[in-house]
Amino acid sequence: MQSYVVLLRAVNVTGTGKIAMSDLKALCEAAGCDRVRTYIASGNVVLRSALEEQALQAEIARRVEPVVGKRVGVILRSAHHLERALAVNPFREMNPGFTVICFLDAPPPADALDQLRNRIDEQVALGEREVFIHYPNGQGQSRLIIPAAKEGTARNLNTVRKLLEMVSAL
Repeated sequence: MQSYVVLLRAVNVTGTGKIAMSDLKALCEAAGCDRVRTYIASGNVVLRSALEEQALQAEIARRVEPVVGKRVGVILRSAHHLERALAVNPFREMNPGFTVICFLDAPPPADALDQLRNRIDEQVALGEREVFIHYPNGQGQSRLIIPAAKEGTARNLNTVRKLLEMVSAL
């Protein structure tokens, strides 16, 4: 059994992409996962599974789609990958509530930083399968568009650290 963090893209408590965390937990358990725990109502799950990463990713996506009524991006990371992302994050000393890691399925394109739009004072760096962003004035004030992150899902450093703690305890 492998432990994973599952990150759903564009899932929230109300509006489009709505899924109750109890339903998310139940569908992960129905997919054969165990020790399933959710964290805050934004599509964060830690679990253990005998499935390989890609098979688990596809299975969760298949089960989530009819519940939310649309295709939802699913990103998986192991504890090792989260540790590594936190360690290489060039903004790890910045305000953790204003710094996010956008997790991607694949490496960002080499020219991803050249494609940024509406950038004012945000700091952006590329990782292996991540985009690191520091929003000095908060994410809600920013109009930054990162085309390379369109299919990714972002979590602030507080959330990433908590998810690492949770998945490490499985």
